[in-house]
Amino acid sequence: MQIKFLRSVTLLSALLLTSAALAQSVGDRVYTADQSSNTVSVIDPVTLKLLGVISLGAQVPAVLSPLYKGELLVHGLGFSPDGRTLAAVSIGSNSVTLIDAATNTVRGKVYLGRSPHEAFFTPDGRELWVAVRGEDYVSVIDPVAMKEKRRITIANGPGMVLFNPNGRYAYVPSSFTPELSVIDTRTYQVIAHVKQASPFSPNLAVSQDGQQVWFTLKDSGRTQVMNALPPFTVTATLDTGPVTNHVALADTPGGKFAYITVGGLNMVKVYTREARPKLVATIPTGALPHGAWAAPDGKKVYVGLEGADQVQVIDTASNTVVGSVPTGQLPQALVYVPGAVKTGPGTANLIPLDAAKSTLTLTLAAPSGPARATVSVNPLGLVDLVQIVVTGLTPSTDYILKLTGTDGQSQEIAGFKTSPLGIASAQTIGPVKKLLTNGDTSRQTLSVVPKSGGAAVLVQTP
Repeated sequence: MQIKFLRSVTLLSALLLTSAALAQSVGDRVYTADQSSNTVSVIDPVTLKLLGVISLGAQVPAVLSPLYKGELLVHGLGFSPDGRTLAAVSIGSNSVTLIDAATNTVRGKVYLGRSPHEAFFTPDGRELWVAVRGEDYVSVIDPVAMKEKRRITIANGPGMVLFNPNGRYAYVPSSFTPELSVIDTRTYQVIAHVKQASPFSPNLAVSQDGQQVWFTLKDSGRTQVMNALPPFTVTATLDTGPVTNHVALADTPGGKFAYITVGGLNMVKVYTREARPKLVATIPTGALPHGAWAAPDGKKVYVGLEGADQVQVIDTASNTVVGSVPTGQLPQALVYVPGAVKTGPGTANLIPLDAAKSTLTLTLAAPSGPARATVSVNPLGLVDLVQIVVTGLTPSTDYILKLTGTDGQSQEIAGFKTSPLGIASAQTIGPVKKLLTNGDTSRQTLSVVPKSGGAAVLVQTP
């Protein structure tokens, strides 16, 4: 009886320690990669405050000149197992920047092949693997020497890389080829080719128990689930919605769920993670939800809003948005790093967010029917970056985004062609925000019209 009692006490102590390790602490951080401002936003998830941003380069359009210094289009994020090092991938300058989480300073940079997209450390922290999406390989980096040590050739367009918690397998979906590669980390060899339902996968997540991999398909609006262990079979294909972006797996007190950002619908969809996943909640969010990551205890999920320059916080018990924090412009990837700051406030070398460059977010709706668009206008000084994401229009058709004044005069802002699913996105630069907010008497409005002519199919809502 005494032995059983001691074992029970030991087990209870282990469970308490595990619970304490998972609980949020003041040293935890949430980071976003801000593509337009070329910053990394640093958020305290406990106080839910933006502590500041880390500047990695000049803001667009200054970087359109020859780029001798700084990084361009900060997009992807990864972190070391001990939480001390953040890896920020810049797709425009073909680089990964290693950042010291305690001091918010750059330790070094490694320049890679064309348009790297996402990076992550191996579970033992000895290597940093980068998916070089503009080419056909994963770059394996020595994070101490800060040098590429090898390349692993895989299907063209690798979008992301994550590892099984046991460290044995790496999973790499493709953005240009309908194939997910499974790599044996001991031999650096591809050991499985998993068919994707469509080519464009930007993101995946691996469950904490190492049993499941969920990966999104942005082009077809689907999410697939596969066994994380041999024979690596796909077990479910879900129609999640237009512009399906990222997926976060949360082990919550109430069960295990997948939270999927659907940019075209401005919502997060929540699925069970059983053999046949079921949709259990749809959570309205702000404009263009993109990156997502769950807190270690599963009680909160953090979502970056690409079209609103903020992070929204979802409470997993109620599946509602319970808070928001501003970020730099066009946040893309988002990660939650437990224990990033071991001592002190961790605010050294951060710079404040420029409130004057807040984003204007607009909605365009169809006079009739489900078609819609989200337009975000990011101030860049004398000009603005305008991004439009549309869903529900006529497939494979050319359209024009127009700016029309009260005098009836209009000018073309951007042109785009919808996909076979009626989805499209486009960006342009011009002095748009001032025109849209320059008083009621000269107010201008946005609309979308067919390039071939005819009435507006989308018009700006109040």
